[in-house]
Amino acid sequence: MIGVRGSRTAEYMAFFRAMESVRPEGRRLFVDPFAERFVGASLRRAVRASRWGSLASIVNWYADWRLPGARTSAIARTKMIDEALGNTLWRQRPIQGGLCCEVDEQVVILGAGFDCRAYRLSALQGCVVFEVDHPSTLAMKLSILRGALPKIPEEVRFVEIDFNRQALPEVLARAGFETSRRTVFLWEGVTNYLTAEAVDSVLRFVAGCAGSGIIFTYVHAGLMDGSVQFDGGERILRDVARIGEPWTFGIAPGELAEFLGRRGLRLELDLSADEYRRRYFGAAAGAMKGYGFYHVAVARVAED
Repeated sequence: MIGVRGSRTAEYMAFFRAMESVRPEGRRLFVDPFAERFVGASLRRAVRASRWGSLASIVNWYADWRLPGARTSAIARTKMIDEALGNTLWRQRPIQGGLCCEVDEQVVILGAGFDCRAYRLSALQGCVVFEVDHPSTLAMKLSILRGALPKIPEEVRFVEIDFNRQALPEVLARAGFETSRRTVFLWEGVTNYLTAEAVDSVLRFVAGCAGSGIIFTYVHAGLMDGSVQFDGGERILRDVARIGEPWTFGIAPGELAEFLGRRGLRLELDLSADEYRRRYFGAAAGAMKGYGFYHVAVARVAED
């Protein structure tokens, strides 16, 4: 998956973000003004058609039928991660009788794909942001961003890697990463495409960055081994395998805290798609089925 991060799954995520971004103000959960630029012509037409309320319901229905739960999960998890980044990054300190917010952290986006938080979230302004991904994906992303932005922010650094073959500490060090600075790592939509060894290596590296934390997604191991049944679970496994992007790694939620603890991290939050949909969609989430196997977790480096 890392080698084809700019492929179908990343495009569909951008499509879902673009769909949410064109909803009426006051009803949408977020705005990603870049998302539409990362989808092909047919999906772009669907986004533009959905600006009309009557057509939006049709497009949403078809997306939910084709990929049960994927759209609503993607939207809610985007909102959750946006908020988690903001809550993690801002620090307050007293200054001359008042309060001043400062951001001096590093942010590392692992498997950055078409993520554009570095350009749309105010919480990331002033941070050094490392966008880490496969060379072909980064090249494609850069070409699109150059057409969307007057200038690529100097604080953003693009770091090429293949997680299954290269060591993260080495490639980050060459890009100017400082292990002594507090760092927020974001690892969205990646772990389920990796080997257990690659996941272990990254988490241990994060744990070696004192005062740092990580926001990451993972898939329930019960889906992977067939021990737990989920709405649409078998279908999504067949679909990702058919397009050449099979899922290879999962974690049992009940074992996550211990799993992270063995690697020097302390679990702070773990929500399934059903749970984070309820957080942002309220009662309407009761009718949103599918993707219950997908999780977002937040962890920090364990203190001695």
